[in-house]
Amino acid sequence: MACLIKSPRNFWTGVLYCGFGALAFWIARDYSFGSASRMGAGYFPTVLSVLLMVFGLIALLRGVTRTGAPLGRFAWKPALIVAGSTVAFAFLLERAGFIAALAALILGGASASVRFRFEWRAMLAAAALIAFCVAVFVKGLSLPMPLIGSWFGG
Repeated sequence: MACLIKSPRNFWTGVLYCGFGALAFWIARDYSFGSASRMGAGYFPTVLSVLLMVFGLIALLRGVTRTGAPLGRFAWKPALIVAGSTVAFAFLLERAGFIAALAALILGGASASVRFRFEWRAMLAAAALIAFCVAVFVKGLSLPMPLIGSWFGG
């Protein structure tokens, strides 16, 4: 099998994509699908999981047909920082509110990069992203998320 793999990085990326896509498809199988005009709860996760599996199959094919880069070391520290930022978002959403939880998610996730610098342009971009998310999810889609959480009297 190892001799068939010409690009280990593409091959294992494809395996991960197909695996996560199949898991998401399996989880969403019991949700109502609906149609494009009246989407059910399972529409978006099903379509997204199928797309993820398609990209995974493309990466798998590239892994066995094209010569490519070897698999490098796994970056544990950035992966744990991103996972911790996601957990912090979930923890802070009700307590501190959507705005503070998004700020923690964005700054935490960005700090996992070796290129992260605390600059005014990055903070402006983070503020714009937070404003966009508030406009889309809370105002536009009317998702029941508090902008200001119970810790701040919201």
